[in-house]
Amino acid sequence: MMRRIAVLFFAVAFATAAANPPDLSGTWVFNAGKSKNIGMMASAEYTSTITQTEKVLTVSDTTVFSGQRQTHETRYDLTGATVPNDSPMGDKSQTSSHWSGNKLVTSWESDGAVAGTKVVRTETRHLSDDGKTLFLESARAGKEPMVMVFDRK
Repeated sequence: MMRRIAVLFFAVAFATAAANPPDLSGTWVFNAGKSKNIGMMASAEYTSTITQTEKVLTVSDTTVFSGQRQTHETRYDLTGATVPNDSPMGDKSQTSSHWSGNKLVTSWESDGAVAGTKVVRTETRHLSDDGKTLFLESARAGKEPMVMVFDRK
């Protein structure tokens, strides 16, 4: 009997978490000191503004690197549909996103350098338990992930 109650409790908790994904909305400031494997990005000023509805998450980024200011906008379809997006480097990509618990997981697929090949990158966003820190992990198969950390402004 206790086992059934425990299973029921976890099923309800999981369904509730899946039904109410976290709200990543806000203005986020890049914290290079807390980030990992970021290379030259360590010297960048980077602010990310996120808006979120039930179906779409929009990320508006502003970066200043070597005195050059750039802006970039990405739209993530939260229904799981595949949508076109340009990567921050300008590559044409197809993206598809889904919630895995409290994490937004996005697959980016773009053409590889060799004709007929594809490059796939997996991006994962999630909040700290207190909601004051946003983590953005970007990984390609066989390579160590880049983990960018942002503090809520």
